[in-house]
Amino acid sequence: MFSKNIKFKNFKKNQSNAKVEKDLINLLNEKNEIINSLSSNYKNKYNFKKILKIKKNLELRIIGIGGSILGAKAIYDFLSVKKKILFIDNLNSRYKLKKKNYLNLIISKSGNTLETITNVNIILSKKDKNIFITENKKSYLHELAENLKSEIIHHNNFIGGRYSVLSEVGMLPAELMGLKPNKFRQLNGLVKNKKFIDGLISNVSSILDFHRKKNFNSIVINYNPNFNNLIEWYKQLVSESLGKKGKGILPIISNMPKDNHSTMQLFLDGFKNNFFTFFFSKDNKSNKIDEKKLFNGYEFLKNKTINQIMYSQKLATEKVFLKKKIPFRSFEIRKLDEKTLGELFCFFVLETILVGKSINVNPYDQPSVELIKKETKKILI
Repeated sequence: MFSKNIKFKNFKKNQSNAKVEKDLINLLNEKNEIINSLSSNYKNKYNFKKILKIKKNLELRIIGIGGSILGAKAIYDFLSVKKKILFIDNLNSRYKLKKKNYLNLIISKSGNTLETITNVNIILSKKDKNIFITENKKSYLHELAENLKSEIIHHNNFIGGRYSVLSEVGMLPAELMGLKPNKFRQLNGLVKNKKFIDGLISNVSSILDFHRKKNFNSIVINYNPNFNNLIEWYKQLVSESLGKKGKGILPIISNMPKDNHSTMQLFLDGFKNNFFTFFFSKDNKSNKIDEKKLFNGYEFLKNKTINQIMYSQKLATEKVFLKKKIPFRSFEIRKLDEKTLGELFCFFVLETILVGKSINVNPYDQPSVELIKKETKKILI
């Protein structure tokens, strides 16, 4: 456990790795805006009181794609935010426009993201209010924002989309949800937590062992549908950061318990190039079995909740994995709040950067994705 809110079970008993430890020390000490955004030292580049005056009573609609929006979606679902927010994060050839006015929060680091430009062109109405988060440079969306006389918040030049969740990109949406940005930024305390540091170094060491053995599939076994967007965020983080030079880790999402009846057979007895991460959270408000409807030997379900049944399935799966020597780690979330989610964001960002440095890839760029953008533009022209 590296936090009272997270019960953490490692791949192995903590293993030291001098190189990873040195890389971590260097990472924490270098001037790195990504790392800075994880700490309470980071200063948001927006005036929230001014934003509230623009918003008034309008419903919020966030328009972006990839790292520009996944963090906000993860926050919204993980914390079961009650405020209604509409997320537009993909192209839909038959988008249904509602006759109402919105506050549109439009996010694109480059300001030239094709999907975001397309959605903005179709969705925005004259009576909407708009706020743009984009870099302070000439781009389509920056020019559009100026033409509309909209509020422009400058995206930090040194933070890529997939790393931007604790910068303005994720924290302005969080604040509009009624949450406190600095409750997410937990790095200051975590770096003083020996269990967190030891667990992080050990995890990176295990993943490097898997990578050397060509175990490239990182399969996330998820027992809470509210974690799906957090895992989607993790998927982009790991895939884009590490997938270079013929190397990388492939994150795969498996939703339980339904996947017990589809992919689990493959996980247990198929190819052995996988390692697993379990995600579970206890739910005290879970529906309970109606004992009056039980018969024919199923009385053992008496007084059991759905959450208890799922937890039993998780424990059973872990036992079978141990017997079959299938590597896994486990995160049991005990409290769903900003602090807990912030700790998870910090953990996975640090883990990913450290793995990237160790396998000799640049964890901050995504050169081949740019090729598809260029080819798409050529075809459309």
